[in-house]
Amino acid sequence: MPKRRLLWKLYLTYLIIAVLIFSIGVFTVLTRKNILAILMGIELMLNASAINFITFAFFRHPDTIYTGHVFAIIIIMLAAAEAVVALAILLAIFQQRK
Repeated sequence: MPKRRLLWKLYLTYLIIAVLIFSIGVFTVLTRKNILAILMGIELMLNASAINFITFAFFRHPDTIYTGHVFAIIIIMLAAAEAVVALAILLAIFQQRK
């Protein structure tokens, strides 16, 4: 019983951390007008969802722990591609202004 309670506390800790990170990301996206700050908020939201995928995969299906990791890696690749495209658009805009 104590081991199960410890795992439950660990589970809740990861979920609370993910909720806090996601909330900070949503707040950043809704309150900032700077495109880089908005992109950072989107990155925070994607990282929070990756934490949730890993947490749910570990605690719901301990045998198949790698499914959550695979989704997290896909999310990280998506975030990197999004950052590259956004920075390329920003560079194109600044080059046209000169």
